[in-house]
Amino acid sequence: MIVEFKESFKKDLEKILDKKILVNVNSVIEQVEDSHSLDQLNKLKKLKGYKTFYRIRIGDYRIGLTIERSTVSFVRILHRKDIYKFFP
Repeated sequence: MIVEFKESFKKDLEKILDKKILVNVNSVIEQVEDSHSLDQLNKLKKLKGYKTFYRIRIGDYRIGLTIERSTVSFVRILHRKDIYKFFP
């Protein structure tokens, strides 16, 4: 799959200091890049009420994604208490 990173995702990622979370984020990004379909992503969950918005859970953090055709855009990564205020 083609992977894009939005500027907001990059800024959010810089604010995360926990090394364990960062390692898990890198492994999720690699999984998304290597996958050929959404079925291969085991932590992916579709957001109710939206056609192209998804989330991936990593501990107390959530990655907000949009998926259109074969392009995955990483939009936000925030703590679970904040993600739904800013995404989608």
